[in-house]
Amino acid sequence: MRIEFDFIAVLLQWPLLAKGVLWTLGLTAISAVIGLLVGTLCAWARSSGPLWLRWVVGSYVELIRNTPFIVQLFFVFFGLPAAGVKLAPETASVIAMVINLGAYAAEIIRAGIEATPKGQFEAAASLALSRLQTFRYVVLPPALQKVWPALTSQIIIVMLGSAVCGQISTEELSYAANLIQSRNFRAFEAFIIATGIYLLLSVGVRALLNWAGPRYLFGGRRG
Repeated sequence: MRIEFDFIAVLLQWPLLAKGVLWTLGLTAISAVIGLLVGTLCAWARSSGPLWLRWVVGSYVELIRNTPFIVQLFFVFFGLPAAGVKLAPETASVIAMVINLGAYAAEIIRAGIEATPKGQFEAAASLALSRLQTFRYVVLPPALQKVWPALTSQIIIVMLGSAVCGQISTEELSYAANLIQSRNFRAFEAFIIATGIYLLLSVGVRALLNWAGPRYLFGGRRG
């Protein structure tokens, strides 16, 4: 039995692939910005917040880190309508990705905060900085710098996890690949190409984050 591959039949559908790539990058960018903000606030709450807030945030972190992303996505998209909250697929995807990234980022950033030398807190106190100023200007920048590689990896994981958002009709890359193969029955070729695109996206996004982080997040541009 001879099998003939036809990658051209898939590549001719490049507008669908391009749209899928744009949606994947858009979902990742929005969820990364908001998710890192959520993670930073949660990290502060777990390290310096009142006891009741630590318990609430800790419960959120453990719940998200110990359940599958697809279950979280389905809960947002299929579960919330039962409570009267109906969301578009794209909105549900962003919310689920933010919730997921926020929980993992909280623990990563908290590790960086706890690695901050006590001398920096004492120096901030000697300058009469408030707790918020100390966290914002003294603790957070070096903490982010320490854990930035881990945060970058987590953002990549969330981007790759966005592939399951096609299950609720979000038009990201895996949705586009599935749509193409349903039209021309070239499933092997469609998903091989999608795999290659995901690989390129991962390498490109990681390089961008590794370049931008040290220049714009850790005390201003360098070099």
